[in-house]
Amino acid sequence: MGPPPADASTGLRVRLFARLREEAGWGERCWPLAAAGVTTPLDIWHQLELNGPGPLPAGVRVAVNQQFAPPDQPLHPGDELAFLPPISGG
Repeated sequence: MGPPPADASTGLRVRLFARLREEAGWGERCWPLAAAGVTTPLDIWHQLELNGPGPLPAGVRVAVNQQFAPPDQPLHPGDELAFLPPISGG
């Protein structure tokens, strides 16, 4: 699942947490950015193929460079992108 490894200077570091990590079978990867056009967290989410096309599942949060961000925020080489599912417990 997903594209071939990318150099961190030309791609992004994608991180998955909790159940998303379990579903994907990995927690962190370097991910290539498209050579042309704008790439957003939602674009990367669709490439991950964890939930099919459409919006992010309810409760899944996006963080870019350790700051919560909207799913349509443009991404840049070297960014860290994290997908954080809702976490329950107590």
